Amino acid sequence: MPEKNRYSDEELAVFKELIEKKIAAATLDLEELKASLSHKDDNGTDDTIHSFNMMEDGAGTLTREEIAQLALRQEKFVKNLENALVRIQNKTYGVCRVTGKLIQKERLMAVPHATLSMEAKESQG
Repeated sequence: MPEKNRYSDEELAVFKELIEKKIAAATLDLEELKASLSHKDDNGTDDTIHSFNMMEDGAGTLTREEIAQLALRQEKFVKNLENALVRIQNKTYGVCRVTGKLIQKERLMAVPHATLSMEAKESQG
């Protein structure tokens, strides 16, 4: 029996459902991160005492930078998931971009936006 070179339409539908759920959750997380960066939910009464404000400035900056980094990572994650949906449409989803072989189902269930098989990933060092 020849080796499969792509996942079946039924298998792709399962992956598509998984990815769409992950996009919804990741988008919600991203919106929360952006809201905390813009202080959208701030009541405006924080940090009103001058000495408190001075002590918290450094910590606040670090936290904002960390949140900004998390938001950037989350945006990249959503984009990678959206790219995976395009590969599903093109029926190229799950094919390693280095070896051309199918990426294991277990790997795709854990990392649905993966474009490398474990074999290829490990050879990258």
